[in-house]
Amino acid sequence: MIFEMKHITKTYDTVVANDDVSLHLNPGEILSIVGENGAGKSTIMKILYGLEKPDSGEIIVGGAPRHFHNPSDAMAAGIGMVQQHFMLFEQMTVAENIVFKNELRKGLFMDMDKAVETVRQLSDRYGLKIDPKARIADCPVGLRQRVEILKILYQNAEIIIFDEPSAVLTPLEVEALLDTIRGLAKAGKSIVLITHKLQEVMAVSDRVYVMRQGRVVAERMAAETDMEELAMLMVGHPLASYQIDPPVPGKTLLETRDLCLVENGRKVLSDISLHVNAGEIVGIAGVSGNGQSELIQCITGLTRSTGGQVLVAGTDVTNRSVKAIRDAGLAHISEDRYVWGSATEGTLEENTLMVHQDDTPFSKRGIVNHKAIRDYAVRLIREFNVKASSPVQKMRELSGGNAQKLIVAREMSLNTPVLICCEPTRGIDIGAMEAIHRRMLQRRDQGSAILLVSSELTEIMSLSDRIYVIFEGRIVGEFTRGSMDDKHLGLLMVGGTINHE
Repeated sequence: MIFEMKHITKTYDTVVANDDVSLHLNPGEILSIVGENGAGKSTIMKILYGLEKPDSGEIIVGGAPRHFHNPSDAMAAGIGMVQQHFMLFEQMTVAENIVFKNELRKGLFMDMDKAVETVRQLSDRYGLKIDPKARIADCPVGLRQRVEILKILYQNAEIIIFDEPSAVLTPLEVEALLDTIRGLAKAGKSIVLITHKLQEVMAVSDRVYVMRQGRVVAERMAAETDMEELAMLMVGHPLASYQIDPPVPGKTLLETRDLCLVENGRKVLSDISLHVNAGEIVGIAGVSGNGQSELIQCITGLTRSTGGQVLVAGTDVTNRSVKAIRDAGLAHISEDRYVWGSATEGTLEENTLMVHQDDTPFSKRGIVNHKAIRDYAVRLIREFNVKASSPVQKMRELSGGNAQKLIVAREMSLNTPVLICCEPTRGIDIGAMEAIHRRMLQRRDQGSAILLVSSELTEIMSLSDRIYVIFEGRIVGEFTRGSMDDKHLGLLMVGGTINHE
C-alpha cells in the first residue's frame, strides 16, 4: 500500500463528516471515491492533503505514520492535489506558474531558459504537451488544468488527488483528461479520483469506494460493478428511470433580439437572438468564457447590455433593474452560488426568503412574520433534502452541494413563467441531480419556459428540447433534441465546423 487511512473520524459541531473511515491506495492504482453531497469524500481527502485535521484515526504513508499540519507537509510526503478551481497567475507564463516557489535560479535571478526547458522535458515525459512560454490568460480551460497537473509532477508527487477534475471541460477535453490519468498511472503514479460522473469512474478506475453519510458503505473492483449498482449504493435505493415526453411549446416567454455587449472595447456578445417558448427547455452549450455568463447577466439585469432587447413574458425589460426583471416573471439560479446566489453570512431562512421578503405572508405593513418565514424555510429544506442542522444555520456552514440545493429550492418554488438555470446541478450528487431534473421537467410540462446553461454537455443534451451553441459571443448553431451528438456539439463549442456529408 502506498497509503492507508485507519478509522478516521472528523466532526464539525454536531455533524459527523467522517465516521470511522478506513481506506487505502495501492501503488500505480486509480482509485475513485464516490458519494452524495455531504457523504464525506471531500473531507477525507482534505485530511489526507493536510487541509483538515482528523479528530481521531491514523494516516500511514510509505509504511510510516504521518501527521500533516498543512498541504506543504503532504506535498513533502509525495501527495499532490489538483483542485477543482485552478490556482494560477493569469499574467504569468506556463513555466513561471509551474516552478513558482521552486524556481531554478542563476545567481539571484530566476533562470527562465532553464525553467522553460525543464517544463518542456516534464511535459514530454508525461505526454502533457504545452507551450512553456504561453501566458495562462491565453490558455483554454483544458490546458490550464494540464498546468495544474504539471505543477504537482514538478514537485515529485507520487500520489495525485483529482477533485471533480472534469467539471468545466468539453467532451473532447474530458477524453484527453482521462487519457492523462491513465498515462500517469502507467508511469507509476497513484491516483485518487473524486467525481460525481460515474461514466468517468467506470472508464478509468481500478477500484471504487462508495461513501454515504460519512461512512464507507461499499468497496468494489471497477471490473466487477456498473454505474447502476454504484448509483444505488450512493443513494441507498435504486434510481427510477424516466422518459421525457415531446414538448408542447406555447407562446414565447423569453426572447433576446440582437443583444450586444461591449466591454473595454471588446465585443463580448454579438447580435444574440434567441427565444424560449412556454413548455420547453432550451439549452445553451458552450465552453466557459465564450459569453454565456455575460448573456445571462444581461438578461437578468446584472449587467447592462450595449444594444438589443430582452423581453420577459412580452414585457421589454432591457437594462432594467434585477427586481423589475424578476417582477416581470423571471427566476434565476445563478452560476456562482456564493457570489450571486446567496448571502453566505445569512441564515438559511434568510436565504430562502430572498427576492420575496415583502410578500404575504412573510411580512405585512412592514411587520415581519417570523413563524411564516421559519415554516417556509423548513418546508424547502425538507422538500429538497438539504442537509442542515437548523434553519438558522449560516449559509457558509453548508457543503457546496447543499448550498446549491437550497438556492435551487428557493428559485424553483417561485413558480415564475420564466426560469433561468445556470449550472443547476454543479457539485450536486446523482440523487439530488435526478430530483432537480425531474422538477425542471415538471415545470416545463406545466408551461414554464426554461433556459438552461450548463458546462455538463450530457445535462444539456438529455434535458433540452432545443440547443443553441455559443462560441466567442455568437450563436453558431441551433439544434433540436436528438439531431446532434455530443462530439459534434463539442466541436462547434470550440469553433470547429461540421461536414454534414
